[in-house]
Amino acid sequence: MAQSPTHRQPLDPLSLGLRETDSALPAPAWETEELADAVDTPGQRRTGSSVLAGELTVRKQRSLWGDAWRRLVRNRLAVIGLFIVVTFSVIAIFASVIAPYGQSEVVDFRLARQSPSWTWPMGLDANGRDIFSRMVYGAQVSLVVGVLSQAIVLAIGIPIGAVAGYFGGSTDNVLMRLVDVIYAIPQLLMVLLFVNWWGPGLFNIFLAIGLVGWVTEARLVRGQFLSLREQEYVSAARVAGAGGGYIIRKHMLPNSLTPIIVALTFGIPTAIFTEAALSFVGVGIRPPQASWGQMVADGSKPGYIETDPHMLLFPVLAIGLTMLGFSFLGDGLRDALDPKGNRD
Repeated sequence: MAQSPTHRQPLDPLSLGLRETDSALPAPAWETEELADAVDTPGQRRTGSSVLAGELTVRKQRSLWGDAWRRLVRNRLAVIGLFIVVTFSVIAIFASVIAPYGQSEVVDFRLARQSPSWTWPMGLDANGRDIFSRMVYGAQVSLVVGVLSQAIVLAIGIPIGAVAGYFGGSTDNVLMRLVDVIYAIPQLLMVLLFVNWWGPGLFNIFLAIGLVGWVTEARLVRGQFLSLREQEYVSAARVAGAGGGYIIRKHMLPNSLTPIIVALTFGIPTAIFTEAALSFVGVGIRPPQASWGQMVADGSKPGYIETDPHMLLFPVLAIGLTMLGFSFLGDGLRDALDPKGNRD
């Protein structure tokens, strides 16, 4: 009897195994969903579908910022710097809650220059005010000066550096000669001139620091843009008809964020030290408002260093720790955001 045309030959087990593991062609949609839903449970035997589903597992893609964070937390000095910065930032934000006294409140004038004790952990100053409370409010002043002055630096330095680096030619020459003239004058001297012109005060200090300190940021951004404007993606954007402003915002500026962030981290302690220096010489923050530089000036008067060193010790330690913390954090960010660094 002739074999029916609908009768099929038995499949070879070897060919069947090859078909099950062959991935040259994409699987149908229903089969892909079935494999994705296959989950091993205890006591069940792993099947060919579950093995294949495990092989088809897609690795989660890691981002630049995720890799940078992992490298940052592995740097012990960077973690120490981050802890110091966060601690002083929290103290400055919640100064009115943490400080037991007001920044100009006199505890007892008869206890002037009282040494540290359980009641007053950092002692009292020459006017009978709590040094700990004034230290807390001084942190607030330093944080405001550091952050706001760097915001002004970014607002001025980035546009000037971006325009000079992208367009080049005569535009670059004019802007960079202006930058060179300002850069040749000592920064502290120019800040002193501005403060003497406008008068002392918190607003005038961070405004003067910002208007003087943008030249370094502008030169940094200009150097980054000079190297980026020769990249292929910038040329492709020009060919596609994109304007200069669009290319700067969407293509070149995002690829320049790494050195900008690092420079910002190093610029904040510089601004804090500049404010402390101005307050130390008497042209910065005016009493009764608290400032670390002003407290250093009060504690370094003749006779106080030998008899009452606590008046000088604590503000000096605060300035040093803050600058050290930002320096450690800046070094760690520079290593973590370096695209040529080791990727693990």
